[in-house]
Amino acid sequence: MEQMKENKMGVMGVHRLLLSMSVPMMISMLVQALYNIVDSIFVAQFDQRALTAISLAFPVQTLIIALATGTGVGINSIVSRRLGEKNTKEANKTAMNGIFLEAISSLLFVVFGLFFARTFFTFFTEDEATIAYGAQYLGICSIFSLGIFMQIATERLLQSTGKTVLNMLTQGAGAIVNIILDPIMIFGLLGFPKLGAAGAALATVIGQWVAMVVGLMFNLRKNKELTLSFKGFRPDKKIIRDIYAIGVPSIIMQSIGTVMTIGMNRILANDLAISVFGVYFKLQSFVFMPIFGLTNALIPIIAYNYGAKKRDRIIKVSRFALVITTIVMLFGSIVFHLFPQGLLQLFQADEKMLEIGIPALRIISISFCLSGISIICASLFQALGAAIWSMIISMIRQLIVILPAAYLLMKLSGMPAVWFSLPIAELVAMILSVIVFVRVYSRVIKTIPERKEV
Repeated sequence: MEQMKENKMGVMGVHRLLLSMSVPMMISMLVQALYNIVDSIFVAQFDQRALTAISLAFPVQTLIIALATGTGVGINSIVSRRLGEKNTKEANKTAMNGIFLEAISSLLFVVFGLFFARTFFTFFTEDEATIAYGAQYLGICSIFSLGIFMQIATERLLQSTGKTVLNMLTQGAGAIVNIILDPIMIFGLLGFPKLGAAGAALATVIGQWVAMVVGLMFNLRKNKELTLSFKGFRPDKKIIRDIYAIGVPSIIMQSIGTVMTIGMNRILANDLAISVFGVYFKLQSFVFMPIFGLTNALIPIIAYNYGAKKRDRIIKVSRFALVITTIVMLFGSIVFHLFPQGLLQLFQADEKMLEIGIPALRIISISFCLSGISIICASLFQALGAAIWSMIISMIRQLIVILPAAYLLMKLSGMPAVWFSLPIAELVAMILSVIVFVRVYSRVIKTIPERKEV
């Protein structure tokens, strides 16, 4: 009877558990990747300068996602751990404090969107049309960012209790709305005005707000292990501190990507190369998004079993996740090597863009399998409360290695060589991740008392 009372994350076979939780999230992440790409494909058909503008806007959007997702990682890990400890009261308090933090965080980007969106683009280009497109797109995405913050908060709560099918439906609802509205609002179909880049932004935020509403409904009606209510709510300093103890390293880790992208755009200093770099990030999301779906399932599973003191389950599920990740990454690398021209032509690439983009995609994709190992290790560190290591490794990879390497390669050999900075950085990150894993295994995992599964 005891097993029946426990959450499936503590009793179901780990292979079946990881697949049952991750496959819905992998599907929802693929849908998310699809609408990100569809966004850019439609914008490229509208105007190539609009595509450049969206590529330049990508770092700020990454920053929004970093803050929302990083806070979500803290929420997810702690809620799962408290449920593993059978401490429902603290799990509920953590959930409400997490929602509060996500809502407050969105206000930062409201200010940015109102006052600094246009200024941002003047640092990278003098083309007035590109600046105008970018200011419209980024302004709308920033001012209405509450949708994405709350969407991610509700998704993480569903993940923390293992309800990944509902998580998939939440993301899917937003993605489908976005895909449907994109051509209508960009090109002015069905009586709508032709809005271009602004239309793409509106389609995006409407999709995010729809997902937010769906996620809230699922949590209130279907997520019975948590009770969400602001009645008598007060921010709890200790819980906020605990959320950010795990979340801040993740926020910094993902925010570093913003700094890296801005730095690379400055080093490339060429609109076509910047577009290629932006297109690469859109395309690689098809490879990485399923892995992020996998790790979104992996983190609460590890955190729950860490709280429940089940070492064997932590080891088994981590190994299985690494096998799946390696297979997916290898497949992605093969596709990028064999079909770079076809991938680029999805974005109306001309001969000049293909000349830059084909070698770029082939070179960068060398790093995929290396990245997979680092991603699984980072997820393990986050789930075990050692997220600081993920942050340190990410800083070394994206700041200490990529940007200096890109700068030196540009100076020594020109633009084609710049792309080698990414696989070089991923190799360094993989080596460091393995070294830290050995340390975490001996000091954390190995110290968990052995407990046979019933």
